[in-house]
Amino acid sequence: MKTIQSTTTATTEVTRSKFIAHLVPFAEFDGLQARLKVEHPKASHVVYSLRYLNNHDQIVENSTDDGEPRGCAGVPILNVLRGEDLINCAVLIVRYFGGTKLGTGGMVRAYSLAAKNVIAEANTVPYVKEIVYDFETPYNGVDRMLYRLKQLGITRIDREFEAEGVSWRVWGSAEQIERLKRI
Repeated sequence: MKTIQSTTTATTEVTRSKFIAHLVPFAEFDGLQARLKVEHPKASHVVYSLRYLNNHDQIVENSTDDGEPRGCAGVPILNVLRGEDLINCAVLIVRYFGGTKLGTGGMVRAYSLAAKNVIAEANTVPYVKEIVYDFETPYNGVDRMLYRLKQLGITRIDREFEAEGVSWRVWGSAEQIERLKRI
């Protein structure tokens, strides 16, 4: 499986209709469709498809056609995500109608092409499940721990300075966390 780390945008034009595709990490999806509708008030449709892993490591998928004929927009985008084996991301496509009706087959091809184009532009990385690890250190060990975390490639870090010491919460791969525990 693959995923993305940052948002990518690509524009595809098919028979004068303009398709602006946004590939976003799943964490940035919430509310994005509404924001795109506000940003593009003259757009005909804002469709999306998404795939993510839930807490039980099950793939959850969802899509919407946003007024396009049923199955002509969201499902083709979802099929592209499946074919590319992408997870924890969403594709949103803003469509400006170009004056020529594409028909159902033409719409399926256009939305699929727009999704493929934005994925081709994106920087995909292999998906690695992150594990959360909580631990504590004394105050005098903070700099040493930051150095060790950097050496291990652990960049997602939360810490709280408390009366007795520092409480840490880090996210990393199983291998990174095991190596951290051995230090």
